[in-house]
Amino acid sequence: MDDVSAILLAVLVGGVLAGLLRLPPLLGFLAAGFVLAPLGVQAPPELSTVADLGVTVLLFGVGLKVDLRSLVRREVWLTSSVHALVSTGVTAGLLGLLAVLGVGLAADGGPRAWLLIGFALSFSSTVFVVKVLEERGATQTLTGRLAIGVLVVQDLLAVVFLAVAEGTAPSPWALLLVLLVPAAPLLRGVLARLGHDELLPLYGIVLALVPGYALFSALGVKGDLGALLLGVLLAGQPRSAELARSLFSIKDLLLVGFFVSIGLAGLPTGAELLVAGVLLLALPVQGLAFVVLFYLARLRRRTAVFTATALTNFSEFGLIVVVALPDDLLDPGWATPLAAAVAASFVLPSLVGDRPDRLVVALRRWLPDRPDHRLHPDDRPLDLGDAQAVVLGMGRVGSAAHRRLAGEYGLRVIGIEADPGRVAQLQAEGVHLIEGDATDPRLWEELELHHVELVLLAMPAHDNNLAALTRLRAHGFTGAVAAVTQFDDDLEEILAGGADIGLQLYEGAGAELADRAVARRTDAAP
Repeated sequence: MDDVSAILLAVLVGGVLAGLLRLPPLLGFLAAGFVLAPLGVQAPPELSTVADLGVTVLLFGVGLKVDLRSLVRREVWLTSSVHALVSTGVTAGLLGLLAVLGVGLAADGGPRAWLLIGFALSFSSTVFVVKVLEERGATQTLTGRLAIGVLVVQDLLAVVFLAVAEGTAPSPWALLLVLLVPAAPLLRGVLARLGHDELLPLYGIVLALVPGYALFSALGVKGDLGALLLGVLLAGQPRSAELARSLFSIKDLLLVGFFVSIGLAGLPTGAELLVAGVLLLALPVQGLAFVVLFYLARLRRRTAVFTATALTNFSEFGLIVVVALPDDLLDPGWATPLAAAVAASFVLPSLVGDRPDRLVVALRRWLPDRPDHRLHPDDRPLDLGDAQAVVLGMGRVGSAAHRRLAGEYGLRVIGIEADPGRVAQLQAEGVHLIEGDATDPRLWEELELHHVELVLLAMPAHDNNLAALTRLRAHGFTGAVAAVTQFDDDLEEILAGGADIGLQLYEGAGAELADRAVARRTDAAP
């Protein structure tokens, strides 16, 4: 069997096994690489290209969801900056301790090398974090927006760092990139006129790779950052969300190459494994630093913990540093222990399970609850008023249900939606809804539900609907719960979990179409 066939078969088996163990498939792809490396399987040159394409398209998709105003908020830029300093110091200190003990690369390097490694590992992996947020359906929650904001600031710091460390500055022509800003209306106009066929994802890929990656790289600016900024220029356009969805499967398939390529870098030696293990000791400190900084920004303890756990991993940027920096600044031998540390940092958070909630409770003594008026405005408890019905998730299904319940049945209805852009749009249309994260356990502890008769679960992620159902019943809600699902097995699971009524999405669409057709025939009859 040739190397390409072996890689394809291994990543499929690894992904399936990870799914059976209820772990993210990407961990199976990593494991496939680690299994293949000792067997002599070599990564073909095309794998690197596929991995780079996946990262570029991913960052373009991230940009489509970025609100630039969020980047200038203190809880984003100040947290990112202070955390980078703390993390760099902690990691450099650990490497200095290894040097005192005479361990391998740490002993051969000096304070400059320790600080370079420390700074490189102070960043979180954009690829991993966004994948995890997407799997949880949390990219538009407060936690997701904070995490993505921090990642964007870290990417900007990375551009400056590489330019200074390599002794190269962007081309003077890079100043012309600001012309992309006045060109944004043209790009947004083209997006508005595209259909729903293959031209839509093709448009996104071309923007990400040509004026994004290729143009920025040619002018001495990080190409990945260019793809992200091109996405930002389209963010907020009414069809930007549809564009992001059209790229979802393409991006996921390409990113398989990214994760398996890390595993194929090879297994470390004993000494390199020791260095990687010591580097991993910095992860809990990095995580706690994020928790404290977010808490000081007046966020609730749970928001601080969940955002911190999403960001607590090492970035693949650490590997880029080893390759990019001259040998007299950093020994290329650091590549293997850093690759092992980065890969392990992806695995460990996935094994945490429900421990973030346990950590929230454990930190209660040191990070006490604040009065509501002292909390960040975006993180205060919700008030349902006198609503009789609550709709969780105000996408097309949820908003249609909201209108039907209010207009046809005369119920007092309120919607809860995590995406602030969607909230603003629907509020402008006169829809009664509030911004909130229905996956937050504290939400159900604080909401007054005694006057609520019906809760409709219409969030796009099945796991979120199931978690909300579990928490509703755990907190004593005895009213009716209805849920919509995309797949038959999800419908069976949510009904078994305690929902009173369930509807498979396409079954509901067919019934609604039939109702409208009959109504139209009746109206047209003489």
